[in-house]
Amino acid sequence: MMGDTHPVEALDNIIGNSPYWHVTTNQWSQQAVETITTNLVKLNKPYKYIVTCVIMQTNTGAGLSVSSTCYWDKATDRKFLLSFTVRWENKAVVTIVNVFAVAI
Repeated sequence: MMGDTHPVEALDNIIGNSPYWHVTTNQWSQQAVETITTNLVKLNKPYKYIVTCVIMQTNTGAGLSVSSTCYWDKATDRKFLLSFTVRWENKAVVTIVNVFAVAI
């Protein structure tokens, strides 16, 4: 993978060492999902992509639980599904990115 294809590289470039600022989190998450999806599409694989991004402030004492699922019946759907989750953080921000790749 090259450039911002991998979610960690994209988040390094988008958020980097920035402090948490609520006003920028919508922009960061939108830019993250767009960048990651665009670069996955550039790989020219026969998949449709679904990318989600959750950003939260650290050091607040708040907890975070993130779950993702999809229903896939290998016996009847006979198509390929790949998913992975990436946790990324700096001193002020924790980010969870979920990527689903579906061959249809």
